Amino acid sequence: MQNEVPQSINYTALAAQIRAWAHELGFQAVGISDTDLSAAEAGLLEWLALGMHGEMDYMAKHGTKRSRPAELLPGTLRVISLRMNCAPPNARDSWQVLAEGGRAFISRYALGRDYHKVMRNRLAKLAEKIRIEIAGFDVPNFEGRVFTDSAPVMEKELARKAGIGWRGKHSLLLSRTHGSRFCLGEIYVNLPLPVDEPQQEHCGTCTRCIEICPTQAIVAPYRVDARRCISYLTIELKGSIPDELRPLIGNRIYGCDDCQLVCPWNGFAQVSAEPDFAVRHGLDDKSLAELFAWDEAEFDSKLAGTAIYRIGHEQWLRNIAVALGNAPQSAAVIAALQSRVEHPSEMVREHVAWALARHIR
Repeated sequence: MQNEVPQSINYTALAAQIRAWAHELGFQAVGISDTDLSAAEAGLLEWLALGMHGEMDYMAKHGTKRSRPAELLPGTLRVISLRMNCAPPNARDSWQVLAEGGRAFISRYALGRDYHKVMRNRLAKLAEKIRIEIAGFDVPNFEGRVFTDSAPVMEKELARKAGIGWRGKHSLLLSRTHGSRFCLGEIYVNLPLPVDEPQQEHCGTCTRCIEICPTQAIVAPYRVDARRCISYLTIELKGSIPDELRPLIGNRIYGCDDCQLVCPWNGFAQVSAEPDFAVRHGLDDKSLAELFAWDEAEFDSKLAGTAIYRIGHEQWLRNIAVALGNAPQSAAVIAALQSRVEHPSEMVREHVAWALARHIR
């Protein structure tokens, strides 16, 4: 009996199958790009040289692995980019919460289960489907590694190249049909799949995102100075928040959505149908004083499995202390702050003292 000759893969048909599987797994869009990010690499290196990454040392440590996928995963030929809606259904209106200084505003993507966990599971399932599909074909050592903001990956630039959207002036990815209220994930593969064409930009002369930024962190179209960004200050920064920026944070205790809230394209944004992204523990409309009262055990039990959990209880209290300092003065606000005056953490005590000084002069 003669040995069978391995059948070659129809990569166009495989790409179409990948799109079908992606939609079945709950992704709203999928695109494929090559690995040439040389045009974006120059901007990344300049941004790093200017120190705009702040204390995110990992951004510089990984060097060009971020802009050269094949350095991160040798043999990578294509990147499959995927988009999933993550805006929770039935969350209280963001502007209403922001207008009530005694309430806590949390970026809407973080109100439910950590999107990293949700997407990583779906991406792994898609990668496995590809692996099974090409088993028996002449593809030795198939590589299909998944990422969800978990490694040095230029996910927004890759998604732009894959035709999923375009980069807005706030640097986020935008879609004409879904705005920017979504999360991104990638699969690096060593398969020569056909690539998609990038979309045209549709921001025009609009600068609403630049004008609305509370800390003026968008220093130029398409360039964000992370050191001023509220998302960086409340999530990535581990030490003290600079004094001059604290009053500008308002009642935002985890992230900031302002640049997305004013974007006209988010009029087309759609809420997620994923139960995992539903609001947990009423976090879309809690008072600052109530959240500040959570001890570490309550923080752990209620926020385990969410993106917020990763910042830890100490940083949680630091952020809320700043927000309480910006809140309208009331007996409840002052009592909440006084309850933490002798907290074991020097960082928490410092921010509590600053907040109390704003109310008691």
